[in-house]
Order: sequence, then structure tokens, then C-alpha cells
Amino acid sequence: MRLENKKAIVTGGAGGIGRATCLALAAEGAEVAVVDLNQQAAQAVADEIRAAGGSAIAIGADVSSEADITRVVQTAVDAFGTINIVHNNAGIIRRTTALEIDVDEWDLVFGVNVRAIYLMCKHVVPIMAAAGKGSIINTGSGWGLKGGGRALSYCASKGAVVNMTRALAIDHGPAGIRVNSVNPGDVNTGMLRDEARQVAQEENSFLAESADRPLGRMGEPREIAAAVVWLASDESSYVTGSALVVDGGGIA
Repeated sequence: MRLENKKAIVTGGAGGIGRATCLALAAEGAEVAVVDLNQQAAQAVADEIRAAGGSAIAIGADVSSEADITRVVQTAVDAFGTINIVHNNAGIIRRTTALEIDVDEWDLVFGVNVRAIYLMCKHVVPIMAAAGKGSIINTGSGWGLKGGGRALSYCASKGAVVNMTRALAIDHGPAGIRVNSVNPGDVNTGMLRDEARQVAQEENSFLAESADRPLGRMGEPREIAAAVVWLASDESSYVTGSALVVDGGGIA
């Protein structure tokens, strides 16, 4: 197993990409802290991992809160002894233009999508540095690389994630810590379905758009999770500061 004896934290771990990543990391031997705002849903994922023979704990937390992040990190260290892998995956989207979004909503998006990554890194980097090694994977987006319509705060926040990832890689590479972002296109998740409802589109419109891409379909959460596992493993030991696009060719 590629991640045997590794200890991982996954934020937004209860659904979609996060759940798939928790299951994939555990299948490769990692012990996983499933972190989500929804404690009950996080517990369900942890139970699923344990039922399959893996090791996991569930932690309910608001990742934009430093107090909660401090508690998450300490709980994981108490349970596992250390932290080797972090997947900063928690994210939200609001389908609005600059004329429609209010300041509180803007701050909410940046709190979950950007501030949370800064806070997690602030508290886990010293732990990884003490061990001389670690892998941090941040969930960006294809729209963080090229932009998209009626999603100003989301596009801006995911663009920040991509460049913050590069800065973190530069700062903490000498300590043996690799930092990369994985940038999905349309993925078959509940968040995408909710997004469709926000813009009053039929879900079939996303399927039609995906059909126009080189691979002719929408992505599945397990396919993003596979990229995260690779970035977490020693197979990607010379990869840092990268923005790995996993989108079926949508921005290639």
C-alpha cells in the first residue's frame, strides 16, 4: 500500500470529492481524520472506512475558524501521533457577479476556500517540518485557472488557492514539505447539482457541456481522489508547487 502508516487530515471530507479521497487514502493504508462542518456526515464516512478495515476518526469543524482548526490538528495528533498528509478540500461556491454578491457572502467564500487553507497550513507545517517530510494538497478548480461566468468570488478564491499553493511550496520545500493543488473541472457531486440549481439550469446542461470535452463526460469523485492519492504518495516525490488539472481536457 502506497500510504501505509501515514496519517491524514481531509477537510470537507463528508461528501463528493472529500469522501472519495478519505476512502482512497484509507484504502492505501493511511489513517484518516474526516473533517466536516457536518459532524454526523463525517462520522458516517469514518464508520465506512472502519467497516472496510481501515482507521479513521470524525471531527466536526468550521474550517474558517482558527479555534476549530487548532482543535482539529490537536485531535488528529492525539489520535495518530503525527500528521503526514493534508487535503484542504473544503469549499463553497456562490453563483453571483460583482453587482450581486454582498460583502458578507464574499467573506464567507474566502473564509472557507482560502482562509481555511492558510489556517491549516499555519498549524500543520511545524508538525511536518519536525518530521522532515509532508504533503499538502489543496483543492483548486479549473475556474481558478481560467475564470468562469457568474461566480466571481469562487473564481477569485480558487485563483488565490492556486497561487497560495505555489508560495507555500517555495516557503516550505526546504523543510521537506511538498504543496500542490488539484484542479477539477465538472465533477459529479452534490455541490455541482446545487450549483445547477443556483443558476436555474437543468442538470442535463452540465452533462451536455461535459459531452463536448475531449473525454466526452463529467468527472467522478474517485478520479479526483486518485490524483490526490498520487500527490500524497512518494510516487510524486519531485512534484511541488504544481497545479494539476483533472478535468477531461476542458481547459487543456
